[in-house]
Amino acid sequence: MSVLDMFRLDGKVAVVTGASSGLGVAFAQALAEAGADVALGARRVERLDETRELVEAAGRRAITVRTDVAEPEDCRRLVEETMAAFGRVDVLVNNAGLGTAVPATRETPEQFRSVVDVNLNGCYWMAQECGRVMGPGSSIVNISSVLGITTAGLPQAAYAASKAGLIGLTRDLAQQWTGRKRIRVNALAPGFFASEMTDQYPEGYLDSMAPRIPAGRKGDARELAAALVFLASDAGGYVTGQTLAVDGGMTIT
Repeated sequence: MSVLDMFRLDGKVAVVTGASSGLGVAFAQALAEAGADVALGARRVERLDETRELVEAAGRRAITVRTDVAEPEDCRRLVEETMAAFGRVDVLVNNAGLGTAVPATRETPEQFRSVVDVNLNGCYWMAQECGRVMGPGSSIVNISSVLGITTAGLPQAAYAASKAGLIGLTRDLAQQWTGRKRIRVNALAPGFFASEMTDQYPEGYLDSMAPRIPAGRKGDARELAAALVFLASDAGGYVTGQTLAVDGGMTIT
């Protein structure tokens, strides 16, 4: 097997949550280009058809399932429908997420809980369901954030707490499952990438963050997707329990 062959996912099946827009679309397309069939989950199921077309254009199969990861029953249904369609789950990409920026003294319990329910609890419910059916050699990649590692000037207590919690969840699941189940669990911590979330930032905010990014630019979604394929494939076979920051160097400043 050549080095490039180690990045292939031929014959594998991936589940991607939050696959209706932004980074989730890039993840699904990259996994398909690497050879995987893909189950696509999101709350906005009508938008999943566009992602499915990208997967199929890469020559792979796809299914779409309406999924609110905050609901354990939805997570179970996504995995059950994936097993019914493809017979296996090899890769889970826990990408579904909410972003908010609310001053801590004004944030309501409902606002805080809604973010944690999706960004942290939802990843756990998905990992539980996939962990029950995954075989040896499988991989879970949790999409955390640099805001789980550092701060970035906005009042984002719920978001930062959920993403930091996801890093802790990644470590614990890795120590539980890597040896016993041979399931690797890692996290990506993206910096600033164009998405619906960054579209909501205040005017001028991204420009103000530029001095903290040694690379001097926002990331391209394909760069993050390439890091995902590394962690999902045999190329990352000796990597587990780690959080890989893909941030242009932001977390070193």
